[in-house]
Amino acid sequence: MLEEIGGFALRDVPTPKPGSHDVVLRVLAVGVCGTDFHIYDGSANYHLDSFRRPVPLRQHPLVLGHEFCGRVETVGDAVTRCMPGEVVIADQVLNCISQGRQPVCEYCLSGDSHQCEFGQELGITGPPGAFSDYVTVPAINVVKVPPNMSSLEAALAEPLACVGHSIERLERAQSRYQFAGAHKIRSVLVLGAGPSGLLFVQYLRSVIQFDGELLVADSRGGRLALARRFGAVTVDIRTEDLPERVHAHTRGAGIQCVIEASGSGRAIEIVPSVARRQASVLIYGSGHAGLSDGCLTPFQTAELHLITAAGASGGFDADGAPIAYRTALEHIGAKRIDVASLVSHRYADFSELQSAFTTDRKSVDYIKGALVRSEPA
Repeated sequence: MLEEIGGFALRDVPTPKPGSHDVVLRVLAVGVCGTDFHIYDGSANYHLDSFRRPVPLRQHPLVLGHEFCGRVETVGDAVTRCMPGEVVIADQVLNCISQGRQPVCEYCLSGDSHQCEFGQELGITGPPGAFSDYVTVPAINVVKVPPNMSSLEAALAEPLACVGHSIERLERAQSRYQFAGAHKIRSVLVLGAGPSGLLFVQYLRSVIQFDGELLVADSRGGRLALARRFGAVTVDIRTEDLPERVHAHTRGAGIQCVIEASGSGRAIEIVPSVARRQASVLIYGSGHAGLSDGCLTPFQTAELHLITAAGASGGFDADGAPIAYRTALEHIGAKRIDVASLVSHRYADFSELQSAFTTDRKSVDYIKGALVRSEPA
């Protein structure tokens, strides 16, 4: 439990009991997300009261963890879509569909359930997440994991679903440069080769079959090596001037699509110096500390088309299951996306997991951490 900024504590709590439409999962694997880091260090607090004021951790301690896979332990008496012993992942958003609200809000109606007017997110906005032995979720939120997939791979379907949703928003945007259209995107720059940046590279190359110029900028050698393995040209910003490299690579034309996946304020400020006029700019990373005053003026003068994205919306199957999560599992199962290679640090229990927050994330070889407690039988 995160009981104060920078302060975890191990606590014994009652094992949750399912409501009639819920399932209790025994957590098998859970990823550590950048959002978890932001909540831990106090740079973000998404738990708000009815007046949209942040609720202090001391008032409501938070169990983090929203990228997870678990084995069904118990089910409510009205649950028929899964049974004890099955391995599943879950959409962590408690939306109108999963809460049985009628009528559903405008966001859930349009398939944008991550923005649900009445929604809550496990491990983020107050309800307990998966840094726990057990977690309770609505049965309608779960998707069964294929038998040949590890619990770690399945848990990382959540960040992949978020990336898929982001690309969909980019493709739907009415901007000059699109992946299909009169002005087809032929150059993409991904800022940041962390887990999200590396997923974007794979998604572009392997899912939407983008065959144009794909550059990735970062400062860590291991991350850049993975980006090259996944099909990108890399720029090491420790030794190379990014704008110079970009303009040399594009013969002065500039980048048509920039994906900001680092959460760095410096990355935001550098976008206008690498982007072509009226380029598409996807803001995916969060945090962006250190932004200087007036940084949006260059965006305005170049008429850059800004697209923002968060979460894993994407509509529902006929039975109410979240499409984005099912699709992410399909991409992993088909070997289009390699999620396991992104995990540089694995932890066996909760006491070990805390080192991801205190020391490991600062190491040069850190990409992503995950708690892996056991594999499905």
